[in-house]
Amino acid sequence: MRNLHRFWLVVVWCTITVWCSGTGVHPKPFVIPELKEWKGNTGFFVPAQLRIVYPVKDAELKRIAALFADDYEKMFGKRPEVVSGKAKPGDIVFGIRKDKELGKEGYDIRISDRVVVTALQPIGVYWATRTLLQMADQTENQTLPRGEIRDFPDYALRGFMLDCGRKFIPLAFLQDYVRMMSYYKMNTFQIHLNDNGFKQYFEDDWMKTYAAFRLESDTYPGLTARDGFYTKQEFIELQKQAEECFVEIIPEIDVPAHSLAFTQYKPEIGSKEYGMDHLDLFNPETYHFLDGLFKEYLEGEEPVFRGKRVHIGTDEYSNKKKDVVEKFRYFTDYYIRYVESFGKQACVWGALTHAQGETPVKAENVVMNAWYNGYADPVEMAKQGYRLVSIPDGLVYIVPAAGYYYDYLNTKHLYENWTPVQIGKAVFKEKDPSVLGGMFAVWNDHAGNGISTKDIHDRVFPALQTLAVKMWTGKEAVVSYDEFNQKRVGVIEAPGVNQAGKLAAQPGLVYEKSVLKPGEHTPYTEIGYNYRVSFDVEGEDELPGTELFRSENAVFYLSDPVRGMLGFARDGYLNTFRFNIRNGEKVKITVAGNARETSLYVNDRLVETLNKQTLYFNEGKAKMSYVRTLVFPLEKAGHFKSKITNLKIMQE
Repeated sequence: MRNLHRFWLVVVWCTITVWCSGTGVHPKPFVIPELKEWKGNTGFFVPAQLRIVYPVKDAELKRIAALFADDYEKMFGKRPEVVSGKAKPGDIVFGIRKDKELGKEGYDIRISDRVVVTALQPIGVYWATRTLLQMADQTENQTLPRGEIRDFPDYALRGFMLDCGRKFIPLAFLQDYVRMMSYYKMNTFQIHLNDNGFKQYFEDDWMKTYAAFRLESDTYPGLTARDGFYTKQEFIELQKQAEECFVEIIPEIDVPAHSLAFTQYKPEIGSKEYGMDHLDLFNPETYHFLDGLFKEYLEGEEPVFRGKRVHIGTDEYSNKKKDVVEKFRYFTDYYIRYVESFGKQACVWGALTHAQGETPVKAENVVMNAWYNGYADPVEMAKQGYRLVSIPDGLVYIVPAAGYYYDYLNTKHLYENWTPVQIGKAVFKEKDPSVLGGMFAVWNDHAGNGISTKDIHDRVFPALQTLAVKMWTGKEAVVSYDEFNQKRVGVIEAPGVNQAGKLAAQPGLVYEKSVLKPGEHTPYTEIGYNYRVSFDVEGEDELPGTELFRSENAVFYLSDPVRGMLGFARDGYLNTFRFNIRNGEKVKITVAGNARETSLYVNDRLVETLNKQTLYFNEGKAKMSYVRTLVFPLEKAGHFKSKITNLKIMQE
């Protein structure tokens, strides 16, 4: 898989090598996030019988060495030996040493006839391994330029938030995102576990409006969403996986607004005045219900919510009446303290400028996501003592295909202008201690809009690469955006991860098969945007639901389950073309897909393009864009009767 991702970085590396041959000193290697300090030398470290050497009896560095060896093998096909004891030339050596200038997460790498990695804490050694993997991936034989690296982050919290409430995100996708974030030294993953759609798309009826809570619940049987959820054990294992690679998962239960999943389950706690997506703050039963819900995941020696932080929501509640504002402030303070009673640090959405009042709300040791200054003035919140996470909606909110905020972030503007100290129009001094760091977010506001997890990834990945730099390297990033944007496409998602389904770095044929037999596997799971899949068919009568190919993420039908047409299903959506293959018919079929549309060609003639369409609701008063894209499945052929020949898979 490594060979499929490496083309552009090899070009860059060859250019660097030519330049070096004239001067003898290596320029700063390109990695994401960019290195803070580099002192180039001459020559290369050449791994031969590569060993990773850790200090005797240091169990944590032994564990990190094993993780590094695992990832090295995934990327390069050979596994280094992990040993303790004395190092020799050709080794990669791990160690801990006092170097307070590096801070908790910083690290030092010295590359000569061996590679010596040191840090103040094990997390720094782990981040150093991410740098080494990216550097090694730029050459054919994993040689490393000799020199010295000192690297450390500007911001302690570097994060991403994903709305899993309005769209179910499969566990495997979350697991891959933990790996990706870790590969780019992003250390905080906020998972938004409940939310709801907008009622204008659901007959203006709250009880028909889409809403979901994604965690298994024993306290409230029937509360958990039926169209996708995580068992408690699955969520625990996800957090354990994240902990192993130094990513913190912050689970979020969003109350008292965005709470329709709870009021559909228990209508008496819904607000009759402000809408059923608001909890009734004056009803004691609301607190009894939420106490039980939070307690289920927080109590015990091994709680479901394992990390040090838990997010309680608290945004976008009505402020029309003073008594409601005061009750909202009471509610916020109550659940901050309730979460703290279980030994956790509480996180909240900024809302206390919107909800100004006299009722005190605890600020000490509370983390606030500062998202919109009209809801929470970040300067005032910092004065009150909140620790801020910069997540300004006008800069870093992705709302796929919604027509507001961003469909894709403006990565050029962010790379050239933003660091976490800019929160809307408020700009703090660089590295201000009030600002813990930054996040960006995906909000799946338009439930039912056809967006797939692959579409989400297509939007997130360039943003993740860009913002990893701005949260780690900050103002000191020195590569131009154009250079960064050119080079970043050559950096893989993470060892063993390929959510984009990229099978080739250059356009061309990546796979062909003269005869495709029912039930057989190909070497690939799927092919991502942009692609062209073609094959010849001698048609037979196929039963509805007959598949050509399937993968874990999608199915392509020779005869869809409803109308018997060519079509595809993914993420719970079925899309069909206006074409079916008849018994005895001989045709060439081509399917071409990108991040905007999916097209069908028959005998090289365009038959139909399924692109973004507009759906109307509520007698035309509301509309929504519906997306019909496909990352084409390839893993396993279906059990068809037709004869399929001349299969060709092209990356465009």
